[in-house]
Amino acid sequence: MDIIFESLFSNGINAGYAIIAIACALLSGVLASWIASFRLRASRSLFITSSLVPAITALVFIIIDLFLTSAAATTARLITAAIAFGLIRFRSAPGKADEMMLLFLSTAIGFVFGMGYLAYGFLAAIGFTLIYVLLTFLPIFEHKSITSEKLLKITVPESLNYTEMFDETFAHYLKSYALVEVKTTNMGSLFRLSYRIRLKNSSEEKELIDELRIKNGNLEISVLPYVDTRSTL
Repeated sequence: MDIIFESLFSNGINAGYAIIAIACALLSGVLASWIASFRLRASRSLFITSSLVPAITALVFIIIDLFLTSAAATTARLITAAIAFGLIRFRSAPGKADEMMLLFLSTAIGFVFGMGYLAYGFLAAIGFTLIYVLLTFLPIFEHKSITSEKLLKITVPESLNYTEMFDETFAHYLKSYALVEVKTTNMGSLFRLSYRIRLKNSSEEKELIDELRIKNGNLEISVLPYVDTRSTL
């Protein structure tokens, strides 16, 4: 068991060992991306990229070890890791949290394979993606207070001062509310107000809408499940 978890490069790097490490890194990237794809909704290009990143990262680490002394190689590794994680975090296109997690993992396991630790690399790749899939199935983060929230959209005339118009009605029917968006519509003649709300009693939803219709001149009102779309990091 100790031999399995030793570095492939403990006695030095040669072409054969380097090819084995890069091939294992590629295989682990494909496995991790494939497992994550069962629960992660992302583009095909993301999964292809995350499959290749471990092999590319491992190649960079191997080249550093080949051409630099031990002390210089350690410094170069740290700089490479900082640059790699920085490129993922602050790339121009904003990414979803799940996508960034997969790219971070792909880069990290590439570091492990680049240092020759094949067993640790496979364990990290498969283990963390399985943990991710498991967590997506568990309802431990779906708190009742969040799932009971709704999105209330009220259309009002541009001449209506909506700042405190609905406060009395909201106080009667709602536990909490917050104005999250104000948007003009119909060539600017109407405003669409979006509120994040929690009802005191879900059976009083129709009464709430009826009272709001009186105040907004019977214009459009809608109540939808509240979904936070801010999934980027």
